[in-house]
Amino acid sequence: MYIAFVCCNTHACDAKKRHAIPHARIANCRQASRPHCQAGREDVTLATTDYLPVTLPRKQAHSQPDSWADVLVIGAGPTGLACAIEVQKIGLKAIVIEKGCLVNSVYNYPTNMTFFTTPELLEIGDVPFPCAGQKPTRQEALEYYRRVTEHFHLHVCQYQWVKTVTGKDGDFRVTATDRAGKIHDYRTKKVIVSTGYYDLPNNLDVEGEELEKVFHYYKEPYAYYDSDVVVIGGKNSAAEAALDLWRHGARVTLVYRGDQISPSVKYWVRPDLENRIKNDEINAYFRSLLRQVGTDYVVLDTPKGSVRLENDFVFALTGYHPDYDFLSSLGLELSDLQHRPVCDPETLESNVPGIYVAGVIVAGSRTSEIFIENGRFHGKQIAAHLKQSFETGRRTAEM
Repeated sequence: MYIAFVCCNTHACDAKKRHAIPHARIANCRQASRPHCQAGREDVTLATTDYLPVTLPRKQAHSQPDSWADVLVIGAGPTGLACAIEVQKIGLKAIVIEKGCLVNSVYNYPTNMTFFTTPELLEIGDVPFPCAGQKPTRQEALEYYRRVTEHFHLHVCQYQWVKTVTGKDGDFRVTATDRAGKIHDYRTKKVIVSTGYYDLPNNLDVEGEELEKVFHYYKEPYAYYDSDVVVIGGKNSAAEAALDLWRHGARVTLVYRGDQISPSVKYWVRPDLENRIKNDEINAYFRSLLRQVGTDYVVLDTPKGSVRLENDFVFALTGYHPDYDFLSSLGLELSDLQHRPVCDPETLESNVPGIYVAGVIVAGSRTSEIFIENGRFHGKQIAAHLKQSFETGRRTAEM
């Protein structure tokens, strides 16, 4: 008897390139294990029929060897990674699904950002965070979390967007799609949702916000030299962006609805910005709102009335929020005012048995309550409850 190898490449195999080999020659063949998901690749299929049709039937969806887990974590930010680490420490298999890259939110921070906190408060998995200075930079954080992921051999599937979670406690089905539109199906006993909030900006809902000149994220200043730039907001993101733009040759106007720069701004940033405003190096409109964005202008509502300014670019750095629609689609109950998921404060299990919440989404719209510094401990809370739950399940099965 002969067995034919079927090419798994997306391009059609030329019939002349198919080779039949004796069954004995493949008896010891084994597929290499894959620690991380790679979109666009499929397992080699062995056809045991003597006749191989020119057109193969569509492969039916089923659970691959690497698509089941005891616990599936949605989100590969620092908190999601911490959860996966703690799950592995109690002997359970974890898979992490991330719609962007590893620690996608940190990656999207401004290029030269420095954290407010010290490195030990960003550590996960009891792995030390080496840092050249007193406070870590974005680049150091990206490198640290990558090394931690490698150290614990975490199974992270990047660039897969979770679309649906169905089933029940002990038997959930999770469906995700990758950038090529390919569908990935997973089965898991428990689900941890740690999707963060940085993907969804708080829109201003003003005329012209959809223009290409309006941004809700800031990366670096070089493209805005000798340009009129308006920065909306008065907290850390807006304060740091305004200073960075000004230092690199932009003409900056800061617009903030508050009476003054927020007291929560980093202690070394706030006096710097206040001095730039005092010296008229950065224009500032407090107790003011952006009302309209045009191709070469903006209109503000200020205490002195409507003001029209020449403008080339707008950075609306007014904060971000969790994906409430996705949380609701899972069946999670959200509080009316702050959209906090209803959960046990000790175990972080939601109102849906078997689904846990972790990280900033626990705070709902109060995103300033939870950071990496305190969200990283959610993994230990959840793992403690999972250990108890799985042990109870084993004892019940043995009876």
